[in-house]
Amino acid sequence: MLDIAADLIRWCAEERLFAVATVVRTTGSAPRGPGAALAVDAAGTAVGSVSGGCVEGAVYELCRQAVETGEPLLETFGYSDEDAFAAGLTCGGEIDVLVAPVTPGGPAADVLRTALTAAAEGAAAAVARVVAGPAALLGQALLVRPGGAYEGRLAGPLPGLPDWDGAALERTAAAEAAALLDAGRTGSVTVGAAGARCGEPVTLLVEVSVPAPRMVVFGAVDFAHALVRVGTFLGYRVTLCDARPVFATARRFPEADEVVVRWPHEYLADAAAAGELDGRTVLCVLTHDPKFDVPLLAGALRLPVAYVGAMGSRRTHRDRERRLREAGVTDLELARLHSPIGLDLGARSPEEVAVSIAGEIVAARRGGTGLPLTGGHTPIHPEPGRAAGEAGRIGDAA
Repeated sequence: MLDIAADLIRWCAEERLFAVATVVRTTGSAPRGPGAALAVDAAGTAVGSVSGGCVEGAVYELCRQAVETGEPLLETFGYSDEDAFAAGLTCGGEIDVLVAPVTPGGPAADVLRTALTAAAEGAAAAVARVVAGPAALLGQALLVRPGGAYEGRLAGPLPGLPDWDGAALERTAAAEAAALLDAGRTGSVTVGAAGARCGEPVTLLVEVSVPAPRMVVFGAVDFAHALVRVGTFLGYRVTLCDARPVFATARRFPEADEVVVRWPHEYLADAAAAGELDGRTVLCVLTHDPKFDVPLLAGALRLPVAYVGAMGSRRTHRDRERRLREAGVTDLELARLHSPIGLDLGARSPEEVAVSIAGEIVAARRGGTGLPLTGGHTPIHPEPGRAAGEAGRIGDAA
């Protein structure tokens, strides 16, 4: 849902009645992951997508139904080969979709509006919605901030629990959502209706909004122009850093969010000390000059970032490894270095090289192999945090 925040904020401001269909669980080869959403208002206007087209028509009608009835519902869509006209996923996967109406002034409207605003502004927040469990709770939501503070209510008469007020469930749900928010990961959690693991199971989809991940490109060279553009396209907040003021200018790199004129290793050390780098950060070293590369990479390879890549020929790479070892970098640290940077695409132009680098970054982030899909037997959508080919639940959409 947070991926269509800009449209839904406008709908909320206009006090439209609408319904949001959100993917809450996927198995097998599903086109889109948890959090993907399609919204439909009372006039039939639609924004977003839950499946890239496979079941959009059926989900659209369910949204229209939810708008009319005011009742949430949970629907499962899977592969259908018995009826060619049935709504199914031709890719062979299965998805669960929660369809929830949003009524102006309704109990969840304020929570969703605040969560959507946070997502649009790039602030850290999570929205936890009940997607399975007691019918009275389905679709209810909490907005959770870093540290576990929350807004909203999970309340309703539950069978066999006449005095139940939801406070324990709210505290447990907020703690679980805060943990996912801290990891920057969208996913599902199951807790007990009476708190912790007690009572009837309640499953929540926790959609996380976090600031854009960072890409830092070191070296104001021709290849950097294309890589900055690609990094921006991929959703990174891109910084270009170079010690040479004549080359590192905002005019030469208008797509960069920030252009810094400093010695790269000094900038990196200060950014790390200020807490500006995290486990999603990507560092791309395009300078291939030992006086810049060695102190920069020696520091970068000791940071808990997602990716460190360095440009250069294989000869340059061997010389760089020797110099880094002489600087005290261990073999374990060197094993984290992607050098020569990028995938083997036969790239020549700066734009092609940028695509090669971006491909390697995506593969490292998503657990892909970098091999052609043709003739392969690994999952097309590998699961986050796992090597391609392993089985399990898909839950990351960060």
